[in-house]
Amino acid sequence: MTDEKLSYSAPALEKGLDILELLAREERPLSTRQIADALGRSKNEIFRMVHVLLVRGYLQRGEANDELLLSNKLFGLGMQTTRARDLVSVAAPIVERFAEEVRQAAHLVVPHRGEAVIIAAVSGGADMNFSLKLGYRRPLADAHSGLVLMAFQPEAQRARMMADSLLLMREPPDPTALAAELDEALARGGVVHESRDIIGVTDVVCPIVLADGRAVACVTVAVVSRRSAPPNFNVMLERLKKACIEIASELVDYAPGP
Repeated sequence: MTDEKLSYSAPALEKGLDILELLAREERPLSTRQIADALGRSKNEIFRMVHVLLVRGYLQRGEANDELLLSNKLFGLGMQTTRARDLVSVAAPIVERFAEEVRQAAHLVVPHRGEAVIIAAVSGGADMNFSLKLGYRRPLADAHSGLVLMAFQPEAQRARMMADSLLLMREPPDPTALAAELDEALARGGVVHESRDIIGVTDVVCPIVLADGRAVACVTVAVVSRRSAPPNFNVMLERLKKACIEIASELVDYAPGP
């Protein structure tokens, strides 16, 4: 370690950040003992850090009392940036109007470090729908929204996003098959596909593409199929494309992140 690094060392801060970064990587609740073992520290010193992070709202308890996981506070802080506020403020009323028209829940999704993250959601006003909470995230390659976000990128950026996403997955898909899915989404202008998780829900996804051809976000509609009124997915996709074009047209000065 250099003299400069020693001079500016902040051990307590470093321990707190180590805990947050570990839980972010693991994507599952961990006990204080598991955290201490993973970081090579004593349980007592980790306990003090955990207590502070719980009090400040950065951690929360899991289903088992000794389990810990990240809260959405870091996500909330990120959403306070001007860039994030601008995107939500422009997109939200358009997404809400669309959701009310189709009476389905819709989500505004952005890419972040290999994941697709929900930053806004609207219910659509129906008596029953399927909606995910703010901050919900999953690897880009394991989400229809993620496929769309990667598909509408310059080649080099697409490759970086794919690589970041695959690193987060225990069982990553075949890269060749994934590339074919991205090309299909690009050619169609979005995705219409049964949910990967929920029976009876179909994902309809379109990108919000800036003038430089890069998707800064996408809108995902979680369509609940009803016997009394089966949805027309092709019509919904075309309506969603128009809504996303409208959002993009109002993001004239929006500067996407790297």
